[in-house]
Amino acid sequence: MRDTPINHPQPRLRGLDTMMLIRAYEERLALMQQNNGVPGTCTSVGQEACAVGVLGALDSRDRIITNHRSAAHLLARGADPGRLMAEVLGRVDGYCGGHSGSLHVSARELGVVLTSTIVGGGLSLAPGVALAQKMGQGEEGGVVVVFFGDGAACEGILHESLNLAVQWQLPLLFVCENNQWQAYVHRLETMADDAIYRWACGHGLDTQRIDGNDSDLVLEAARQAVGAIRADGRPRFLELLTYRQRGHLEPDDLAYVDQVERQRWLKRDPIALMQARLKAEGLLQDKELRTIEEQIHRQTDTAQAFAEASPWPDPQKLLQHVYAG
Repeated sequence: MRDTPINHPQPRLRGLDTMMLIRAYEERLALMQQNNGVPGTCTSVGQEACAVGVLGALDSRDRIITNHRSAAHLLARGADPGRLMAEVLGRVDGYCGGHSGSLHVSARELGVVLTSTIVGGGLSLAPGVALAQKMGQGEEGGVVVVFFGDGAACEGILHESLNLAVQWQLPLLFVCENNQWQAYVHRLETMADDAIYRWACGHGLDTQRIDGNDSDLVLEAARQAVGAIRADGRPRFLELLTYRQRGHLEPDDLAYVDQVERQRWLKRDPIALMQARLKAEGLLQDKELRTIEEQIHRQTDTAQAFAEASPWPDPQKLLQHVYAG
């Protein structure tokens, strides 16, 4: 189902491997959607350093709530790309038996509580999950991380969630992936102040704004935030400045995108930045990079073959795990 990944002893090289796997997985899905008409997904191409940096600071005690751009978070958490792709294709070997598609994946074994396609939906549930952790429903010292974008930051639920987290002193890390786009609308069209972390400051918690395309910086900031939460049980807030390189929903022709801005951000591609840095430090050679690329290509081939070979769900089980009030 999944090739054995290259297990670098150097954590930053493992992080690069994961970023490259995320990119290859999402680009393969986008190609499949373009050519084969498989269900569309919202990719996080260009945002890989955010996922790898934050998830690299967590351990098995921790819980994750994510959004419609969830593949990077899931893969960085250790999800199998074959099972993940099978879920997108609606097949029984997916993480939710093909019921969720790409937009509602949960994986208890990975600590992934929820993927919500509702903008800000994860923010509405995160305080409850963190309260359960605080009340002893999870392992001692466990932290809850909720990922959301700049679009969700414009929702009132952000302030409600922040208020509860501070008032109840919850072990909750808010991670805003500010990728410059809110579906098909640029964030500058909706925000008078683009510094989202300042909005959180008013609620009385520690906040930080980080270059989200630098996985080293993200990892260090996340480690500090998670360590502080474990120590005092108080929430923290990280705003990660990044860029969504592809459109809102695949396939997308990017006709609405300012190409000058896009090209400027492409020059700061997080994977290219990390590759260049590791080469400059003598930790990565061109030959080794080609080996990684070849193995990731095989992993992606294997994932696609597994997903496409997985059976369709039994129609008689269509209403399992579906609830009505």
